[in-house]
Amino acid sequence: MKSRYKLFSGLLLGLLISTSSCTDQLNVEPTSVITNASFWKTEDDAKGGLNGMYVKLRNEALLNLFIYGEGRSEVMQKSLAGTLDYDRFYLNTISQAGAGPDWIGLYSAVNAANLILKYAPTITFSSESAKNTTIAQAYAMRAYLYFVMVRTWGDLPLRTLPTEGYDPETTFIERSPVADVFKLIKEDIEKALQLFPDNNFTNGRSMWSKPSVNALKADVYLWTGKRLNGGQADFTTALAACDEVGKADVSLLADYASLFKYTNKGSKEILMSVGFRYLEATDNYFNNIYMAVGVLPANAEAISKTIVGVSGGNNVWEPSALVRNQFSVDDQRRAGTFHEVYTTGANGARNYFISVQTKGQGTVEGGVRFFVDDIILYRYADVLLLKAEAKNALGQDPSTEMNLIRQRAYGTKFDAYKFVNGTKEANDAAILKERLLELMLEGKRWWDLVRFGKAFDIVPSLQAQKGKDYLLLFPISSNVLSLEPKIKQNPGY
Repeated sequence: MKSRYKLFSGLLLGLLISTSSCTDQLNVEPTSVITNASFWKTEDDAKGGLNGMYVKLRNEALLNLFIYGEGRSEVMQKSLAGTLDYDRFYLNTISQAGAGPDWIGLYSAVNAANLILKYAPTITFSSESAKNTTIAQAYAMRAYLYFVMVRTWGDLPLRTLPTEGYDPETTFIERSPVADVFKLIKEDIEKALQLFPDNNFTNGRSMWSKPSVNALKADVYLWTGKRLNGGQADFTTALAACDEVGKADVSLLADYASLFKYTNKGSKEILMSVGFRYLEATDNYFNNIYMAVGVLPANAEAISKTIVGVSGGNNVWEPSALVRNQFSVDDQRRAGTFHEVYTTGANGARNYFISVQTKGQGTVEGGVRFFVDDIILYRYADVLLLKAEAKNALGQDPSTEMNLIRQRAYGTKFDAYKFVNGTKEANDAAILKERLLELMLEGKRWWDLVRFGKAFDIVPSLQAQKGKDYLLLFPISSNVLSLEPKIKQNPGY
């Protein structure tokens, strides 16, 4: 490897070759440039490219995936430390000038996947299985990234080859219709599923696998079934994909809160997560939902002092009262998702102070809290609820899946909360709410509301804006418009 990447210092060369002229020294060609053609030669190179692809995904999971998937829903509200402009998301005042994150980072990750798809097939691997698994992960990643983007912005530039030069004819392209984007997503999913040699997970479950791609497949087909008139055929495909997930080494953990502990990464409930580690990554979005150092009042209740423990982060938004109040006190997901901090007044009255997340508290090292929990993209409870949704869409009884979720949530009090099959409309409402209670703060809620067609009914800032369907998409940022001349703004913005 070292022989391939020799680095020569022009200064040192000049000292050693004292007879060379100044012109001769200036004419020495650099040999330290690593091109794609020189890099993609060995299995180790492919592994490096694969790791780089996952690092780019992690960059997006720090905050952006949460903003796209949940920030505009009813889940969050202003907290103690101002808003950091996050209020534009839950107030739905985003605009071209204040669009939030753009797609540049996501396309960088797409490009990393495209490089693997171009070069890995030409490399000799230690086994065909290793080669196929590498290529399968790139197809899975590209499908996932385009799924994120098509739900966020609609029509997209379809880039299926790596950008390796600066030719404007290939670099700058127009947006393709949503239908074409989903065609690519579904094709990539099928290629990935065909290439994965088995149903196993990698250690830590933070790389794409056959079960996690089946979870993605169910998610995609439920979206196209509801949003693109895919109907019964798409719902049937989604249901079958959920069934395939159930054949893997997956199960619900008995203790809901344990799912999100820093010391319990990669449990059997996890299908796909974005890996974070202390000293390996910066704080992720949970940092901005916690309590800054020095903010916890001296007269806070003892239980709050215990639960909050070491303060940290920057509380610029917090779980909203609208959502907190939907959790029953019998539901273990309440304590496993957030904690309401109360202070005690001079007369003994309890006064609400703030809510912090208990899901995503990170780890404390050297007396400092670091928010480096894995960001979960898919887990088994999510798939069970997708399965309930698909069954209900097909006119089948979703009780089995709903009650598996509620049995864990309510424990010994389950009988009082047992789900009973009703009308399709009533079931859909129950499934949508169950997804809120189960998956809150995991970057799912906004997309759930859009898929179910309920964003304008449920999000307070949208209730007076029914009919403005353009608001279901994000605007294209000024940054993207300035860099990509063939891109036009979404209608309405």
